[in-house]
Amino acid sequence: MNDPRDTAKDRTSILGPTIQFKGELSAEEDLVIHGRIEGSIVHKQRLTIGRDGTVHASIDAHTVIIDGAVEGNVRAEKSVAVRETARVTGNIAAPAVAILQGAHFNGNVDMSGARAAKGASPGDSLAARRPTTVVGS
Repeated sequence: MNDPRDTAKDRTSILGPTIQFKGELSAEEDLVIHGRIEGSIVHKQRLTIGRDGTVHASIDAHTVIIDGAVEGNVRAEKSVAVRETARVTGNIAAPAVAILQGAHFNGNVDMSGARAAKGASPGDSLAARRPTTVVGS
């Protein structure tokens, strides 16, 4: 029987290190990626790219935690955390962004609140977007 307490918010899916996926990946539960993803990821909960995870995709999620490699733009409704083992090439847009010492990041950061979470359009004023470029480790 189905458990009425079993909701998407209570589950976590894990894509192991031998999994390779090309296309659009979408999910409503927490997701941990240890494999290789190419394409796009649309996610309604927490998305974690593990140390062994490699993502060549645009990412749109509620919360993003990056320990592995990401090449592509990352957009989060709540926050993005780039941890010390991460390698990120692409732009990040979220109301809260943390890039820890030791992380490799090359791109722009947009923390302009709700617009960041929905993706600021190219016509938005630079003053409102407050872009920041960080390169290095």
